Amino acid sequence: MNELKMLEQLDRIEKLVRAQKAVLTFDQACDYTGISRSYMYKLTARGEIPFSKPKGKLIFFSREKLDNWLLNNSHSSKDEIKRGAVEYTFRNKRF
Repeated sequence: MNELKMLEQLDRIEKLVRAQKAVLTFDQACDYTGISRSYMYKLTARGEIPFSKPKGKLIFFSREKLDNWLLNNSHSSKDEIKRGAVEYTFRNKRF
């Protein structure tokens, strides 16, 4: 493995370790979610993502709240929809 690949891999590992913290800085939250910095600023300015600003300057994020926010608008797969429809029809039989 050449030196450049090793450095890139080490950088990814560092980011993963930092992301295990309960509270993330702005840059760490961007790395953790994969959201660009400019879009993250837009989300915080609009109040569309949960964040904290304890001293009015620095922005912090709860990793748990970020996870919930990322999974907030989940979409069911076709199989899940079919399963739900079958369960609904069995529960609501009308004879």
